[in-house]
Amino acid sequence: MSHQYRDLPPEQMEELLSRFLVNSWSYSRVTTFSRNEKAFEMSYIFGMKGKSSATTVAGQAYHEALQMYFKWMKQGKTLEIVDMETIAFNYIDEVKGNWWKLQKTTPTVEECRIKATTIANTLIKNFVGEISTYTNDIAEVLDVEMRFEEFLTINGVDIPLPCHALVDLVVKTKTGKIAIIDHKSKTTYTEDDVIGLSIGLQAITYIKCFESKTGCSVDEVWFIENKHSQNKDKTAQLRKFVVEVDDATRKLYEALLYEPLRKLISAVNDPDYVYIINDNDNFIDRAEMYDFWCRTQISEVEDFNIDESKRELVGKRLKKIRDASSAMISPAVIKQFKENAASFIAYDLSHTNMTQAEKIEHVLRSFAIMVKVAHKLEGYSSDTFLLEISAGVKIASMYSHRLDIANALDVSSVRFSENLVVYQGKSYVSIDFAKKRDSDLIFDESALQGKRLPLGKDNFGNTIVWDLANHSTPHVLVCGATGSGKSVLVENTIEYALLAGVDEVVILDPKYEFTDYSRRSGVSVSNDIDDIELKMLMLVEQMNDLVKSGKKRNTLVVFDEFADAVAQSAKGKELSGYKSLEENLRILLQKGRSSGFRIMAATQRASVKVITGDAKVNFPVQICFRVPKESDSRVVLDETGAESLAGKGDGLIKSPEYSETVRFQAFYKPKMQTA
Repeated sequence: MSHQYRDLPPEQMEELLSRFLVNSWSYSRVTTFSRNEKAFEMSYIFGMKGKSSATTVAGQAYHEALQMYFKWMKQGKTLEIVDMETIAFNYIDEVKGNWWKLQKTTPTVEECRIKATTIANTLIKNFVGEISTYTNDIAEVLDVEMRFEEFLTINGVDIPLPCHALVDLVVKTKTGKIAIIDHKSKTTYTEDDVIGLSIGLQAITYIKCFESKTGCSVDEVWFIENKHSQNKDKTAQLRKFVVEVDDATRKLYEALLYEPLRKLISAVNDPDYVYIINDNDNFIDRAEMYDFWCRTQISEVEDFNIDESKRELVGKRLKKIRDASSAMISPAVIKQFKENAASFIAYDLSHTNMTQAEKIEHVLRSFAIMVKVAHKLEGYSSDTFLLEISAGVKIASMYSHRLDIANALDVSSVRFSENLVVYQGKSYVSIDFAKKRDSDLIFDESALQGKRLPLGKDNFGNTIVWDLANHSTPHVLVCGATGSGKSVLVENTIEYALLAGVDEVVILDPKYEFTDYSRRSGVSVSNDIDDIELKMLMLVEQMNDLVKSGKKRNTLVVFDEFADAVAQSAKGKELSGYKSLEENLRILLQKGRSSGFRIMAATQRASVKVITGDAKVNFPVQICFRVPKESDSRVVLDETGAESLAGKGDGLIKSPEYSETVRFQAFYKPKMQTA
C-alpha cells in the first residue's frame, strides 16, 4: 500500500514531523479538536491531561481485566472472575494521587477508589454473566491490544502525520470474517442516532490502521457497551453494535472523517493558529479550561508537560502568546482571573494560590486531623515538610490520606517517614514529595572523608555515605529504571573509591556502559559474559588466597546489570565442573568482606526472581531510584515510595548507617570532569 510519507528516509521524516505541534493524530484527537479546540490544545500540545473521575478509572481497570481475559482465551485458557477482579483492583490501587478528579460525590481519593472498585466489580460481573455477547460469534482470537502508528490515506489524501490507534481485540468470527472489537464501559447507553455516526468514524480509523499494518481486510467492527448502572427492566447490560464494512460504508466514513482531520492537520501545522474555547462542551471542566488559558498567558514552556521533540516549537508559540497578552492585559488581571476560575474547580486545591504548607494543613484538617507545618526543607529533587501534631491526634490516621494530600498538591504521591524525625531537638512527622529540579548536586571531592564514599545529600543537608570501612555495610544493591540516576551513582562511586585509595576497582559490565574506565590505572573492566564469569572465578580464588594468608586487599567490585549477566551465564552441563557465576557471586558476597572485598551490584529489574530474600540478606545497603510500580519498590526496599521519585538521582537508601529509609539526591559529575 503506497503512501508518499511512509517510506521517507530518517532525515526527511524528522524534517517532516518537525513542522507540526504534535507527532501523531488519532480518532480521539480528531473528535476532541472538533468538539473543543482549546481542550485539544491543552491535552495534546501542552500535555495537560485532565484528572480522571472514579467512573473513568473503573472503565480503564475493566479494560485491563478484559485484556488479560482475551490473552488467556487466545491461549485456550479461561481466566476466572476472581483473577479479573484482582487485575482491576490492582490497577485502581496504582492510580497516583494527582490523577483522581475529586467531585461532590467523591470528595476524597479514598472515596474515589471505593467508587471505582465498586463500578469495576460490576462491569466484570456483567461481562462474565453475559459473555455470550462476545463468544457466540467468536471462533478464534487473533490479537489483543494492538498498537498502531501508521501513515494512512483518508478519502484519497495522504495524511502527513501517522495515526496512533489502540485496538482492543481482533477476532475471526464463526462465519470466517475478521472483526475488530472495541470494549466500552458506560453509565448510560449511547443514543442510537449518535452511535450511528460516531462509531463509524472510530471504526474506519481502526480499519485503516489494521489493514495498513497487516495487509488483511476487515469485515466488521463491533462496539460492545457494558452499562454498570443496572437496568430497571432487568434486560441485558451488554449491547453490541456492529459496523459492517463494504465499499460504500468505507467511502462514507472516510469522507466524514476527512473534513475534521484536515482541519486538525492544518491547525497543528500553523504555530500561530488560535484554538477556540467551546463553553458548551460538557466533556471538560470549564474552570479547568480557563485556568489553562491563564497559564499560557503567564507561564514558561518548562511549566508544561510538553513532548521533548516539540518543546522548542511550542516554546516559540508560547512566547508569542505571552508577548501579545502582556501588551494588552496586565499580569495582575490575568492572575485575578485565574483565581476566579480556580474557585469553580470543586474540591481541587491544586489550582488555588495556597502555599504547599497551607494545602497540607487544609487537607488533613478537613479530616479532623489538626497539624501545623513547622518547617520546610528544600532539596534538589524533593522538598520535606515537618509536621507538628496536635495533642490527641493518632499519627497513623493521617497516613491513609497521603493520596488526598498528593491530589491537593498536584503531585503523583507523597511519602511519610515511618518513624518520627528529630529536628532541632524536637520530634516531627516528616512528609516529602518530588518537585521540578532547577539545579544539580555537583560531584565534590571535599565531601569524601576517609573510606566514607559520598552518595548524595538528603533534604536536611546531610551527606549520605557508603562506608567501605564499616563491616556492617560491606555490599550495596542499586536498582532503578532507565533515566533514574542509577548509572550516574555507580560512576560517582567508582570515582570516589579511586580518590579514597582503594587497591583495585573491578567492573563487570555486560552492557558496555563503563568501558572508558578500562584506561584508568587500578581499574579492570570485563564485558563479555565469558570474561565476566572468568573474572568472578578469579576473584573468588583471590579471596580464598587472602583468607588463607590472613591478608586484606581493598577491592571494589562493581557489577552492573548483574541480573542480566547471571541469566546469560553458563548453567548445568555447560559449567564443566566449575561453579556458576551466580554461585561465585554469592560466595564473594558472603565470605569476601573479611578480606576487603566490597561489592556494588546494580540492576534495572526489580523482580523477586532476581532480588530474592536471600539475595537481600547479602546486601545490607539497598538503594532504589525511580521504578515503574509500587511492587518494584517493595521488592527492593520492603516499602513503597520509589515509584514516585523524580528521577535523575532522586533516590531512597536503606542502610544500617541510618535509622530509617532516607530520601537523597545523588551527586552528578559532568563527563568533562572525569579524570
